[in-house]
Amino acid sequence: MNVIVCMKQVPDTETLIKVKPDGSGIVTDDIKYVMNPYCEFAVEESLRIKEKQGGASILVTMGPARAVETLRTGLAMGSDRSIHLNDPAFEGADGFATAKALAEAIKKEQYDLILCGKQAVDDDMAQVGQSLAELLNLPHVTLITKLEISADKKKAKVEREVDGGKEVIEVGLPAVLTCQKGLNEPRYASLPGIMKAKKKEVKAINLGALGLPADQVGAAGSKIKIMKYSSPPSRPPGKIVTGEILEAAQKLVKLLREEAKVI
Repeated sequence: MNVIVCMKQVPDTETLIKVKPDGSGIVTDDIKYVMNPYCEFAVEESLRIKEKQGGASILVTMGPARAVETLRTGLAMGSDRSIHLNDPAFEGADGFATAKALAEAIKKEQYDLILCGKQAVDDDMAQVGQSLAELLNLPHVTLITKLEISADKKKAKVEREVDGGKEVIEVGLPAVLTCQKGLNEPRYASLPGIMKAKKKEVKAINLGALGLPADQVGAAGSKIKIMKYSSPPSRPPGKIVTGEILEAAQKLVKLLREEAKVI
């Protein structure tokens, strides 16, 4: 089976994010970028399918030149080749415009399944997978925690968490599935894998090669426009309640009721 994995490069979750003084974006100096954690589950699942069913694991991402580092990480894990959508025209894309560009690139590929992370940890919009399925006219299931491919490779049985239990769905292939924690445990890239990744294909595609009008990609093709970034309000300092146990308990209850307003 040929499995396409749509992935994204995001700031490391341990990175201290600073907003630009004018609120136009974040300060990107000295930021460490990594593969989106939820995309790691998608990459790992594609590798397990390849090992069991045969075929190829193909990575697709949209981003600036630095996104190649994340593609190389996936290739070092074991994916076969990758596609990099890289053009200034793609900058500023929301979930829909990103899906539009990814869909156009995927149309040129032979595939049996498309996997995505359930959301990116930078914008947390969780829109690309669903939008991609609609644009490609494919069935989709989100938030999967288990995946089984039928013997004839024409159907997949997936399990997803819902309030109060789990839901089992059978879906025809090809389909788009979004992955979350619990689906698998992503592997680490081995040293031989890292060396092999240097020789694997990273196919660069710009706007001209993609074949879409400029007004359908990037900020121009987005349905959402971010007006301003702002930092969350700083937390007030904590309070220490002192005194005898009974007196301290009374003070604590009063603070929780009158100031914190949690009781």
